[in-house]
Amino acid sequence: MFKNILLPTDGSSLSEKATAIAVNFAQIHGARIVGVCVAQPFPFVPMSDGAVIPDAEVFDTQMTGAARASVEKVAAACAAAGVPFEGVIANSPSPYEEIVAAAEKYNCDIILMASHGRKGLNKLFLGSETQKVLAHTELPVLVLR
Repeated sequence: MFKNILLPTDGSSLSEKATAIAVNFAQIHGARIVGVCVAQPFPFVPMSDGAVIPDAEVFDTQMTGAARASVEKVAAACAAAGVPFEGVIANSPSPYEEIVAAAEKYNCDIILMASHGRKGLNKLFLGSETQKVLAHTELPVLVLR
């Protein structure tokens, strides 16, 4: 039933747990995993000419490197389990949009993703990428904690 699984990852320990579950799920269903990590661009906009600004290019390079490392962790877990894998690294200020677009582009049947379970003000200010994915896809989404 599920032959193409999209697995968003951010490299966190929770994402690593989700990876283990997704790999097992893929083995059971004879599926492949498409791992996606979204590197967000430099978030700072200077408010004045005299502001000290960290190097945006260095930031972006580090974020892309971290995204690549996160995808490589998933690739290694899939390789160890004999699960077919394809990795995707995207750059966007809106991770949920990239996740939904990747699910469509790679013809995924289901999205398996970890949720950090933010509550209160953290949820209000930081938002929930999982909630946004749920709201913007018609695919089944298995949320893992």
